[in-house]
Amino acid sequence: MTKAVLCGTLGRMGRAILKLSLQYSDFQVVAGVEHPDCVRSTDLGEASAIEELRGTPLTSRLEEVLPLCHVVIEFSGSTIGALSHAKLAALEGKGVVIGTTGFSKEEVEELRALSEKAPVLLSPNMSLGVNLLFRLAEVAAKALKDKDFDVEVLEIHHRFKKDAPSGTALKLEEILLKNLGITKAVHGRDGIAGRGQEVGTMALRGGDVVGEHTVYFLGFGERLELTHRATSRDIFARGAIEAARWIKDKAPGFYSMFDVLGI
Repeated sequence: MTKAVLCGTLGRMGRAILKLSLQYSDFQVVAGVEHPDCVRSTDLGEASAIEELRGTPLTSRLEEVLPLCHVVIEFSGSTIGALSHAKLAALEGKGVVIGTTGFSKEEVEELRALSEKAPVLLSPNMSLGVNLLFRLAEVAAKALKDKDFDVEVLEIHHRFKKDAPSGTALKLEEILLKNLGITKAVHGRDGIAGRGQEVGTMALRGGDVVGEHTVYFLGFGERLELTHRATSRDIFARGAIEAARWIKDKAPGFYSMFDVLGI
């Protein structure tokens, strides 16, 4: 049995994980953590309106419930909060699965340092399909490098998403730059100028789009498109649960969903 504390438990992703967790016999959310303004009840079942979770504690202080778990799942939506939770968990030797996005390079390095004390898994997207997209983008970029293909990334998300481009799009951008041997990234375009040696990443926001990412390899006379469309948040919730089950007994280290998938 993998016992997890879920941070950001009343958010969209948190609620999806809570509901899906009830389908597992070997995984259990043993406590929830939320921003103090959101904790109107200390009973997670009451706060989430999920009857099966009655009696499960809800708090704003992770340290109060850390002894109950093997793993901390982090979806608080704040990089500052996520980093604070990761520090508390690492000090206790607990595994950490982080799906919060928008980390700066400096914050990622802090997480990497914490992984020397405990296993830390950071992924901008927990979907199994998206992580396969990462690998396919890498393969395509290597194959088409120096073959006169322009490469662009387009992502679409719901109107409520705060960060842009998305963490998934930025991960794709990182993979493409590295494997194409290009150093310049462009986020949006304006004015009158030709396209140079660059990877362009564009973000669209609107409606209730769960998440869509397309990598375009644009040549002369042909175009290759690699697309992943998410139609339910359950795919991210399932990936987070699978990651938590996987990381439970792992040694300290800095992991990704590639490790979970074995690719």
